[in-house]
Amino acid sequence: MKASPKNNTILSVIVLNYNSGLYLSNCLKSILASTLGDYSIEVIIADNASTDFSFSKAQKIKNSDSKIKFIFYPLAKNIGFSAGNNQALKKINPQSKHVLFLNPDTIVNVDTFKKMLDFFKYHPDVDAATCNLILALTGKTQPESHRGFPTPGNSFWHFFGFGLPKLFPKSKLFNGYFLGHLNYQKVQKIDACVGAFLMVKKEAGDAIGWWNEKYFFYGEDLDFCWQLKKHAFSLYFYPGCSATHFQGISSGIISHSQNKSAASRDTKIRSAIASTEAMKIFYKENLMSTYPQPLHPIINLGIIFLEKYRLFRAKYL
Repeated sequence: MKASPKNNTILSVIVLNYNSGLYLSNCLKSILASTLGDYSIEVIIADNASTDFSFSKAQKIKNSDSKIKFIFYPLAKNIGFSAGNNQALKKINPQSKHVLFLNPDTIVNVDTFKKMLDFFKYHPDVDAATCNLILALTGKTQPESHRGFPTPGNSFWHFFGFGLPKLFPKSKLFNGYFLGHLNYQKVQKIDACVGAFLMVKKEAGDAIGWWNEKYFFYGEDLDFCWQLKKHAFSLYFYPGCSATHFQGISSGIISHSQNKSAASRDTKIRSAIASTEAMKIFYKENLMSTYPQPLHPIINLGIIFLEKYRLFRAKYL
């Protein structure tokens, strides 16, 4: 008789879905193909009241791997990214030591989970980490997976830098927004990463109170990383494993994914507004107190200008 696998569920994977089409099913299939070694994982698939077939189709996937447990959790309405993830956290195994927040529009490599868990295991100073997130369209590392905080200086050079970040790619001053001056072939500490792949020690998430529900969609991952740093927790970029990201599928406002996204024009408009509303919240809650009063209207004007530009693209392009 074959011995049953030992209970070693130390990773809870949370996949929050909203109208992701076939991407959710493909994501779960990639998880089922994972090589886990001695680890066992659970996957909580929470659905933000999708109106497409993505959630129902994913529930039909056959899972014969005893080391991987699927839990499907439908939410009554779309409560946003932060609140949706916080609800899913209520379903995790109490024995879990780590939580991975994973977008439904990702494909994980066969060894990614094992390598990430080994990275935490053999580096106890790591409180949170992301892998090398590869953009499906370009084949390159997603800039948002290794970034700095959107301070007024970093944001100015990124959005209004007159080409200087590209002219001087090794300049810390001009490239602080995405930390583009660093060598990302190496393991290193970063300020922030995108929430598409973010693994966190449960004790660290508990300490910061998990996700800030003032953010509906966009900006919540930056705030999460800000709280980690504020509470003296470390966040690392680990290039030893990777996942592929079809960025912007749900929102439809990322330029390189507009042709692949099934998002309606209304969804694109709401996403454009939410992205800049998130900037306002982040600046007000985390940065405003550190900058002089005369700068505040200038910074708000810059955010308004960016919102108008994104709305134009969402409506007409």
